[in-house]
Order: sequence, then C-alpha cells, then structure tokens
Amino acid sequence: MKNQNERLLQINEDYAEKYGFHYPEEAVHRTKKDSGLTEAVVREISKIKNEPQWMLDKRLQALKWFEKKAMPTWGADLSHINFQNITYYLKPTEGQGRTWEEVPENIKKTFDRLGIPEAEKRFLGGVGAQYESESVYHKLQESLEKQGVVFLSMDDAVKQYPEIVKKYFGTIVPASDNKFAALNTACWSGGSFIYVPKGVKVTKPLQAYFRINAKNMGQFERTLIITDEGAEVFYEEGCTAPIYSTDSLHAAVVELVALKNSKLRYTTIQNWSSNVYNLVTKRAHAYENAVVEWIDLNLGSKITMKYPSVFLLEPHAKADILSIAFAGKGQHQDAGGKALHLAPHTTSRIISKSICKDGGRTSYRGLVEIVKGATDTASSVKCDALILDEKSRSDTYPTMKINEEDSTISHEAYVGKIGEEQLFYLRSRGFSESEATAMIVLGFIADVTKELPAEYSLELNNLIRLEMEGGVG
Repeated sequence: MKNQNERLLQINEDYAEKYGFHYPEEAVHRTKKDSGLTEAVVREISKIKNEPQWMLDKRLQALKWFEKKAMPTWGADLSHINFQNITYYLKPTEGQGRTWEEVPENIKKTFDRLGIPEAEKRFLGGVGAQYESESVYHKLQESLEKQGVVFLSMDDAVKQYPEIVKKYFGTIVPASDNKFAALNTACWSGGSFIYVPKGVKVTKPLQAYFRINAKNMGQFERTLIITDEGAEVFYEEGCTAPIYSTDSLHAAVVELVALKNSKLRYTTIQNWSSNVYNLVTKRAHAYENAVVEWIDLNLGSKITMKYPSVFLLEPHAKADILSIAFAGKGQHQDAGGKALHLAPHTTSRIISKSICKDGGRTSYRGLVEIVKGATDTASSVKCDALILDEKSRSDTYPTMKINEEDSTISHEAYVGKIGEEQLFYLRSRGFSESEATAMIVLGFIADVTKELPAEYSLELNNLIRLEMEGGVG
C-alpha cells in the first residue's frame, strides 16, 4: 500500500509539474469582477483594443442576444455557473512578442514548461500562444509568409485584414446561435486568424496554445480559418489551466471556411483542470470538393459541451469528425459531432470514443441531417463507450434527420466494460492493474489516435496513463 500511495503521489506531482502549476497573477488591465457582463464591460474591452466601430457594434448586438438567450438545459448541468463572478478580460502584458525573449519571464516560463518553444523548433510551421485574454506570442515561418499565408492573432486580423474578417466573422457561428456563442461574440479576445491563399499547401502544422493562469477567469478566444481554393492547412490547439478550488469558464468560438478543393484539419487536445467549464461552439462550412477534418480530444474540465460541426454546402464536400472524451471523478464530458448534408454527392464520417471512470459521465450527442435534394449522399456514425467501473455512466443521444431516400446511412454503437479475462491475462504478464487498464484503453482508442501526428499521439497516450494511474484532478 505504501508503494502504491507513493506512486499516486508521484503521478499527481508529475501532472502538477507539467500542467497544474500557476504563477502569481499579473495584469496591466483587467475588468472588474462581480458586475457580470454589462455594456460598460463590453465597451471597455473594445476601447482597450482600439477596435473599429463595426466590431463594437457586433459586440453590443451579441450582448443583447446573450441577455435574451436561455441557458441550455438539454445537456450537462450548467446551473452552477456564476456569470457575476468571472473576470471577462485580463490583459497580462502590454505587447505581443515576435521572439520568446520579448515575452515576460513568468509567461515565457509557463510555455517553456508546456514545451511549446521546443515544439516550434522541431516540427511546427507557426505558433500562437495565448495567456489569459491576450495573445502574447505569434510567429509564422518566413517561407510561409513569402507564400502569402497569414497567421495572426484575431485582434491583429481585425486591424490588418478587416475586409476578410468582416466577410466571415459571425457568419458561420452567428451570435444568435446559442447563449455561449453570444457571450463569446460580446467579449471575445485573442484566438487565431489564418488565411491560406489559392493552391498553397502548408505542410507543417500551425499551432495555438491557450493557457488560463488566474482564478475565476473567463477565456473567450475567437478563431477564424479560411482555406482558399486548392489550399491545405493543418491547425492544432492545446488548452490547459491550473487547479483551483473555484471555477473558471472557457467559451470559445471557432469558424472554419474550406473553399473549393481545399483541405482543412483542426486538431484539439484539451486538458483543462477540473474546475473549468468548457463550452465551445465549433463549426465549418465546406464548399465543392472540400475536406474538413475535426480531431477532438477531450480530457479534464468540470464540464465539456462541444460538438464540432460541418455544413456540407456544395457537391462532393466531405466531413470527418473524430472525437475522444475521457471523464473521471466529478467530470461530465458531453461531446460528439454534427454533419449537415445540404448538397448532393456529399459524405461524412463521425467516430466517437468515450471512456469514464471513478463516477465520471460521458455523453455522445450527435446529428446527421440530409436535406431533400441532397442525393447520392453517405454518412456513417460509430459511437463506442468504455465504462471502467460501476460508478460511472455513459449515454448516447444520436439524431438522424434523413429527408432524401437516395442516401446511405449507417449507425453503430457499442457500450462495454473491461473484461476480467483481459485484466488477468495482462497482470499475469507482470503489468499492474492500472498499467493493464491503460493498455486496454489505449487499444480502444487506437483507430482515432492513429490519425494523429506522432508527437500528439504520444502526448495523448501519456495523459491517458496519468488518468489511469493517478486519478489526476
């Protein structure tokens, strides 16, 4: 027992060292807490950013939608969110660095410990780093800049590429879509803007990393990515926060536009601490012969509600949505994907894998819709759940709206538990119970992790092992 307790202690120390640490809160500006989201707060954020009037108008209209929209009641329990006890904007430093040496020391230490500068050196084409409400570092490889690729913080894009931002901002995810999309639009800050010109193929991933450091923090980044005709890009994001006794809120909006013959892959590894509400709206518009791939990996957080979606707008567009959700003690992962076939000859695939342990709860929530006239379409859905103990729970809420007979639809679901024979076999080979369980879980999600680059597959496998061995969080 002593050795086991020592092992658990070491596991949690390792987690805290890599993800759960925090530094003293520092801010050059922050909005007042305890007043909620008001018009004065929205105007204050826009003024600090020196935004054009058209963006302030969008924010104020979104605030009205936020006040009108009811809280969702169909998913996880969100009744404990206290909108009065959130810092809606915290600016940690005056400027954004073009080199890591230009980033304030404590913030640089954070990203050093998370391995971001090292990853940039080894395999990334560009990196953006957000700390609290603002981007603190952004850099794109010079070779990509010469090809016309744009990779900026969203705040810089509003000023440098206003016509493109005005054309697409809020058209894929309108502020009126849901309460948290309205919240984001009213007080968004940071996030990524990417534009890839016609025919340009970005072969190295572009990455953004989002870090919450302060207590009771609200992080509301906004991401807009456009791949022009025949272009390709692979975008990755990571998310972490320290463990506090009080709650923080992460409510992002992601809008993707994949124009004719383009390909856009968006990968997320979220590892929020167990005091974060993670409520995100992610949606893509795919045009003729375009391919949109979402790879969504959800660990940590108190509650996650996230359903990456693709609207297949023109013929031969394709959607691929791969999702993994892991829920431990006190966590509810409500995740899945949506594909809307709005044109003929379109295809979609949704694969969801969920694992729950120690009383955690996972839910698959998905939608496939085929409208009348969307002939010769095909969609396949597979949602598998693995329950690791008697205290945990997994639910499936699939929705199919098929309004065209000339379509091919398949749906497959599986719920299982770890078999005693599997555990006995592995333990007889010298593995501990936690090591054996981790091996089974990693085998369960292998058909999704094989889609990841080696670095991200390794990171996910390590996180799964931490969860298995230490019950982290």
